[in-house]
Formats: sequence, C-alpha cells, structure tokens
Amino acid sequence: MLTKFLASIAALIVSILPAFATELVMVEQDGCAYCARWDAEISEIYPKTPEGKFAPLRRVDLRAPLPEDLTFKGPVIFTPTFVLVEGGIEQGRIEGYAGDEMFWAMLTITLRDHSNFDIEAVQATHTPKP
Repeated sequence: MLTKFLASIAALIVSILPAFATELVMVEQDGCAYCARWDAEISEIYPKTPEGKFAPLRRVDLRAPLPEDLTFKGPVIFTPTFVLVEGGIEQGRIEGYAGDEMFWAMLTITLRDHSNFDIEAVQATHTPKP
C-alpha cells in the first residue's frame, strides 16, 4: 500500500516538473534558410553550453497548432523565433537569426532580463585571466 502511494507521488512530481521548467522554444518551418543556418552554426553546441543546460531547446513548427502547454504573448510571424518560456509561459523572445555572435548576445540579454540565469558566473568562467 505504501509503495503504491509513494509511486503515485513520484509520478505526480515527475509530471509536474516539466511545467515549471525553463525552455528555449525555437519556432521554425520547412524551407527556412535562417533556421538551417542556426542548425549548422549553433544547434550542436547549444545543449553543451550553460545557457542550453539552463534552457533546453524545444522545437515547434510554425504551421502546427501551438502545443497546449505553451502560452505565447502574441503570434510568431518570423522564423526562426526563439521564445524563452518558464512553466510554458513566454518570458521573452528573439526574432530571427543574424549569425552566431548576434544570437549569443541576444540570448544573454533575454536571459538576463527574463530569467534567474546567473550570467555573471558564466562570464567569469569565460573571461581570460591576465
């Protein structure tokens, strides 16, 4: 009896956790040249970065219905659009992709302004020592 109860509680916790997770939702569409460029330049490294570990990437097709667990503040018009969500609710977004340097800069600003991501700690580990 106790085992079933504990298993039920564990299942409930596991089902709730993703709802509170931070994600970076990439809205894309077939034929999007900038989506393909992002894939070529960023997609492989992103999950290995502190940013990618803090806000794992989730892909959503522009033409498909928005998944029920996501709420955006407005429609997505351009692809790619990167939407930072917390608990499925939009906190900030980056529209378009203008290259890797601009992406990382915009992501840093978005995380700084719309999450509790510790940017200073990450920057300290990437700053060369004299």
